[in-house]
This record gives sequence, C-alpha cells and structure tokens, in this order.
Amino acid sequence: MQVSCLTPLLITLKVAGTATVFSLCLGCALGILFARRQFPGKDILDTLITLPLVFPPTVVGYYLMVLIGRHGWLGQWLYETFGIRLIFTCTGAVIAAVAVSVPIVYKSARASFEAVERDFEDAARTLGKPETGVFLRITLPLSWRGILAGTMIAFARSMGEFGATLMVAGNLPGRTQTLSMAIYDAVQAGESMRANILVLVTTIACGFILFSSQTLLKRAHWSAGGGIE
Repeated sequence: MQVSCLTPLLITLKVAGTATVFSLCLGCALGILFARRQFPGKDILDTLITLPLVFPPTVVGYYLMVLIGRHGWLGQWLYETFGIRLIFTCTGAVIAAVAVSVPIVYKSARASFEAVERDFEDAARTLGKPETGVFLRITLPLSWRGILAGTMIAFARSMGEFGATLMVAGNLPGRTQTLSMAIYDAVQAGESMRANILVLVTTIACGFILFSSQTLLKRAHWSAGGGIE
C-alpha cells in the first residue's frame, strides 16, 4: 500500500517540477516580450495565451490531442519521422501541465516586468550596459518576487491538473497516474482507505509546498528590506 500510494506522488512531483521549469522559461520570455514590445496582433495573442486559464481542462486536452496525438499534425510527424510518441506517456503529462501553467507564469511575469521603472533600465543603458546586462542586473532583480509567486502557483496548478492530463497522458498506474487520478480511481473503486491515504499524502505535500513558499517569500522580503518589515 505504501509503495502504491508513494508512486503517484513521485510521478506528480516529477511532472509538476518539469512542467514548472518549462513554464518559468516560456512564461518569462513571453512576459518580457509583451511588457516591452508593441507589435500587430498583440492583444489577440495575449488572449490566445491566456485562454487555458478559462478553458475547461478537457478542452485544453482536446486541443493537445489534435496537436500531438498520433493523428495530429505534429504528433503524426514526430511519430513517423523519429518514432516519438507523446500520447499516454509521462512526456505527454508534462506537456499538458505546461499548457495549463504557462499562462499563470506569463501573467505574473508580465505584470512584474511592467511594474519596473523604465528610468532605471534607461539609466543602465546610458552607462553602457547591454540589453542582457540590463535585464539581469536591473529588470530581473526588481521583478523576481512576482515571478516567483506566479511560478509557485503554476507548480501547485500542475500538481492538481486532472482533465488535460487524463486526455493526453491517460491514467496508467505506475506510469502516468498522478495523485489526482489515483484519488479518483480509489473513490470510484470504493477503496476508502486508499483514498484517505492518498488525500492525506496530497494534503501534506501541498501544505509543505505552500508553507515553504510563504517562508521563502517572507525571507526574501526581509532581506530586501534590510531586516525591517
């Protein structure tokens, strides 16, 4: 029982952790682009990027099936060319988690970048700093708290993902079955003891993550304020 309950947790942490890394990179790239650049169709693209926030997870899963499924235009090409199959794999679960968590990081990162005073960045440029140096020395240090907050929410969202993951990765015990799907299976099978253990594991894991993130943010705020709240 302990092994069967631990396995979905490990799969969930693996999927959520990997998805969060990709979401952080992609969300920050999109955030700085939309915060600092004007281009045709910007509002339309912003809407498309944030649609997964309001879509039912099954709709996100359906679009992913159309894209990366065995008969999807990208999935079919990957399978026929390289023999890569994304459906019903842990990689597919990561892709589903990225799809629903990227908008969270993007919105948070964009708001944080837009809140940075442009005068600070312009001053750094007048001192000869390249754009990369301006971003790393000025923009990122002034906006990292908002990005971190969005990233932690994205991680929590990835941990709780169900609908899109179920459609793309399936519910294969020991392979793609995450905590949320394992709980659903246990309830449907009438295994109340197993469901209780899985719910307890989920509660402890999520509580630990939230407590750790709040502690990290408080310490960061304390350090930034020189020890003064």
